[in-house]
Amino acid sequence: MPARAVGFEPVVDDRTRVLILGSLPGDASLKAAQYYAHPRNGFWPLIGDLLGEPLPALPYEERLIRLKARGVGLWDVLASAERSGSLDAAIRSPEAADLHGLVSGLPHLRAVAFNGGLAAKLGRRILADLPGIALIDLPSSSPAHARPLNEKREAWSALSPFLS
Repeated sequence: MPARAVGFEPVVDDRTRVLILGSLPGDASLKAAQYYAHPRNGFWPLIGDLLGEPLPALPYEERLIRLKARGVGLWDVLASAERSGSLDAAIRSPEAADLHGLVSGLPHLRAVAFNGGLAAKLGRRILADLPGIALIDLPSSSPAHARPLNEKREAWSALSPFLS
């Protein structure tokens, strides 16, 4: 039986305008206890470029401080699931995160972005009735999704209007 992977606490505060939701942290992230810890995951370069911040070069805690200061929050659509390895396709017995509970406490939230297909599929189902909040599907920053980073960067630029 696969191990049960349990996600992290949300990285948000009352300044959060954009919430980026993944599916569930992968093995490298769980081992490091850090969001997007796999060295080939494009998340930190992508969001760093959008914010004009050198996030990949900073220590993890400083990255989180900078994200929050710029109104960006992180979490996952799943609180836990059984999974062998890191691929979303291997997820079994998922338990949804309390997305409604989280977003109800974010007074300045303007957009929820889904990092990857599974996050979008599950997150849109959960947040379909969210009034006045843009829901944005992004290509996965995971190295398992081999689109060139420049293509991903172009798609991720959809967040720009919500970051200013």
